[in-house]
Amino acid sequence: MESAVYNQKGKNVGNVTLPESVFGLPWNSDLVHQVVTSMMTAARTPVAHTKTRGEVRGGGRKPWQQKGTGRARHGSSRSPIWVGGGITHGPRNDKNFDRKVNKKMKAKALFTILSRKYKDGEILFVDSLAFSAPKTKDAKTVVDSLASIKGFEALSKKRTNAALVAFATKDVNAEKSFRNFSNIEVSETRNLNPLHLVNSKFVVFSEPEASIKALLRDGAVEAKPKAEKKARATKAPKAKAVKVSKAKKVATK
Repeated sequence: MESAVYNQKGKNVGNVTLPESVFGLPWNSDLVHQVVTSMMTAARTPVAHTKTRGEVRGGGRKPWQQKGTGRARHGSSRSPIWVGGGITHGPRNDKNFDRKVNKKMKAKALFTILSRKYKDGEILFVDSLAFSAPKTKDAKTVVDSLASIKGFEALSKKRTNAALVAFATKDVNAEKSFRNFSNIEVSETRNLNPLHLVNSKFVVFSEPEASIKALLRDGAVEAKPKAEKKARATKAPKAKAVKVSKAKKVATK
């Protein structure tokens, strides 16, 4: 697999070879949904919180005696059926929404999304995105140049979640230059995750070869093939000892 590589001015400067294991996988909606939803639930911070009858202040004295009043029996004025009492089965901020997802599943989901985006023409490879100093004007010029490439016109028109720019290594000047764009997110390639990818229309990789190595090495460890099992030496079955009765032994003598 090969893909075109462009420079900051939007000109084609060559090609890059892409691994099939990252950009050539079939679509797996069930896997992607499971991984993305698990990451979203793990990021939840519950705010709503209600108190149970044991946490509401007061209610230590029995409202009235158990028998003889003609009224229903009650043990506390903070019972859930009383006004001002505790809440039954209400929202709690100590609830844990985490779902366990294996590393191999996350890696496979990441590569599956990249494969789908590459198939749909939503991945752009740029040889380098270099800025001498943090400057939003220079970043705007780069975005407009990349938007001139056929199929990526929405880079400069889409108001939200237009692109995710992934750098092979940390670049402070580039991060600060793109920081004022509300529709562009900047990250390092090794920090990419499935949730990053599904939240952006396009993915722009700077330094393609280094980025691909970072994907395979740091960003998501590819499922390694299982080591071949050593063939066990087959031993010839031992001949079973034939038991001879004493009577036969005597007869043979």
